[in-house]
Amino acid sequence: MALVIAPEPPLEVWLAALDQQIRRSVSFFTDRPIVANFAAAVGASAERESVLDALDALDARDLRVIGVEGIEPALLAGTRWGRLPTLVHGRDPGRDSRPAPPIEAPIAAPPPPTPSLLIDRPVRSGQSVVFEDGDVTVIGPIASGAEVVAGGSVHVYGALRGRVIAGLREGSGARVFCRKLEAELVAVEGRYRIAEHWGEGLHGCSVQIWCDRGTLRLSAFD
Repeated sequence: MALVIAPEPPLEVWLAALDQQIRRSVSFFTDRPIVANFAAAVGASAERESVLDALDALDARDLRVIGVEGIEPALLAGTRWGRLPTLVHGRDPGRDSRPAPPIEAPIAAPPPPTPSLLIDRPVRSGQSVVFEDGDVTVIGPIASGAEVVAGGSVHVYGALRGRVIAGLREGSGARVFCRKLEAELVAVEGRYRIAEHWGEGLHGCSVQIWCDRGTLRLSAFD
């Protein structure tokens, strides 16, 4: 299970915000593998120094960076970061990168069904459920001290008191739904929020949570 973070310019401002998040929830980052996505911030044509500075800053904060996205592999060649994979979710480097020839009269095939996991019992304190292939549905509560991690969305038909991390694969298309929000932490697409920052009138309510253009949104059902 890797957490994707996306450094943004100016780097100093972004790092200051990251430091605040680390202070608020130290355990969230402890020993968690990190993938640094530079696509939106610097792009493939970025100068080497800007990428290296960002990686050095993450390392100085004891974040365990295991991969990099959004840059060309040559950008890290010859540096101490050259060991990192740079195509964690990118194209297969063993394939021909040239565009395929056009196909006449294409016929759209239905997409394969999205895998899902159904848990028909409570998730108890200390338990960790990780399902990176798709959605997770929990018939019952998620206890304090428990964790559910999904590649897609998470549906909780009970009280959500532990931690939920959604969107490891689907990104911004993922959501979290719960009947009663009492969570320690919720996260979608790497953006997270802890209990002290739900907002007015959300604690104890039926809520949906999603990521909108890089911002985590929470909304109570009427």
